[in-house]
This record gives sequence, structure tokens and C-alpha cells, in this order.
Amino acid sequence: MQKINYQYKLDELINSLSNTPKLLLHSCCAPCSSYCLEYLAKYFSITVLYYNPNISPKEEFDKRAEEQKKLIAQLEVKNPVSLVVDEYDAQQFYTAVKGLEHIKEGGERCFACYRLRLERAAKYAEEYNFDFYCTTLSVSPYKNAQKINEIGNELSEIYKVKFLPSDFKKKGGYQRSIELSREYGLYRQDYCGCVFSKQERLKEEI
Repeated sequence: MQKINYQYKLDELINSLSNTPKLLLHSCCAPCSSYCLEYLAKYFSITVLYYNPNISPKEEFDKRAEEQKKLIAQLEVKNPVSLVVDEYDAQQFYTAVKGLEHIKEGGERCFACYRLRLERAAKYAEEYNFDFYCTTLSVSPYKNAQKINEIGNELSEIYKVKFLPSDFKKKGGYQRSIELSREYGLYRQDYCGCVFSKQERLKEEI
């Protein structure tokens, strides 16, 4: 199957805008959201949804949530950015990935995690009448942008809210997120978030 250039599709969409649409942006963490917000807030009015029941332990979830608040309070952007910190219920994640626990990071377990978080974002976006929804996940070189966009588009048909096409690692997005993280003194974690990714990281260090 031919890969789609989602950054090109996003550029096309942005060029077609005649107003400032409302965007719900799911964020996995402040560092990943930094570039996405800098870029997208030129064109959209954004609400950041911090929904990440995959993060373990709860203290790590809280720490990343505080970093998200700090960034939004300090980041200078054209259009307004607000934040919703959603509930933390780790069981939602464990239910979503049941039977996939031993699959290597980057595979089907991660895809199930993408779907869990994107579905929550799609539901929220539909309920509160957003024009678009999206996620910061594709800024990471370790995340599958093709799969993220496939799931996002599939859910947009169910929840009747447009999914914003994106591959935020393009145009130097990932490198810019590192620069912004340094500029704002953001905590950058060394594992994706779930207990399984942390176990893999510890094995690599042995």
C-alpha cells in the first residue's frame, strides 16, 4: 500500500482555511505538544486534551500533566490554547491491550493504545462541537504516523468530527520539539509511558 504524505495533506487543508476552526489536540506530553502548538496555533483555536491512561505510574502521569500546564501557560502563540486534563484510569489501558502485553513496542499493542486515546479525543470533540481533532503522537519518530492517521480517519466516520491529517515529525518537527523543550525547561521522559515500554527501556540499559 502506497504511503500518504500527511504533512502535504495538512498543508493543503491549512491553505484552504478561511476562518479559525476549533481544534481538539490530544497530547501525550508537553515536549511532543510544544512544536505542534507552535505550528497549529497560527491557524486554529486549540483545546489540548491530556488523556493518557497508558502512563505508569500515576506519579508519572501527574508529572507530565504539570509540565503540560507549564508549557501552555508560557508558550507565546497567536490563537488561544486551553487545557483539559482528563481522568486517570490505568485499567482502561490494560483492558485495551489485553493479550498484547508481550508484543514489542511499535507493534499492535501500541496501535491499540493509539486507538484508545484517539477514540476518547474523537468522542470529546464530537460532544463539544469541535471542527477537527488530532493528536501529537506523530511528532515522535518512534510512532507510526500512517497507522495514527488511518485510525483517526476511521474514528472520524463514527464520531462525525474531522480528523486533522498530520505527520508532525516532518519539516523538522521532532527536532524543533527538542529545541522548545530546552527553551522552556520541560521534563523529557526516557520512555513512552506504559509499564511495558519502561521494561523494554530498562532491558536496553542492561
